[in-house]
Amino acid sequence: MFAVHRPCCRYLSDRKRYSYDIIKETGEFVVNLTNRKLAYAADWCGVRSGRDHDKFSAMHLTPVSSVKIRAPGILESPVSIECHVTQCIKLGSHDMFIAEVLCVDVDAHYLDEKGRFDMKKADLLAYSHGEYFTLGEKIGKFGYSVAGKKRKVM
Repeated sequence: MFAVHRPCCRYLSDRKRYSYDIIKETGEFVVNLTNRKLAYAADWCGVRSGRDHDKFSAMHLTPVSSVKIRAPGILESPVSIECHVTQCIKLGSHDMFIAEVLCVDVDAHYLDEKGRFDMKKADLLAYSHGEYFTLGEKIGKFGYSVAGKKRKVM
């Protein structure tokens, strides 16, 4: 995700993908964050086409109505980010959909006692170069690199 004035995100899609035509037609999509519990389903869904398979049924996932858009979220996902496409940029074999974030739905199970998202509890995944990795180990907080250090006055 990135933000200029309002939260935005981007999604790159090969024009041959089933989801490409759906996003192009509807102008909306949901980003469902994936955790360790959903790793197998996420991988399976990533290598299978919705043209040939009902992914919700095959992976025992539950479609859930979104708040602001028609595209469904996934009930089992810790976080669902509802997006409305504002721009489509052609990039060779792929198009990049730029989208405004309209709603972020967080499963309350993954909130701590102060209402903050608990990364460790969520056990989110990252995908890099064909491999899946878990996230969540806290290594610091904003400003930790300068906290407690006194500046030299010249």
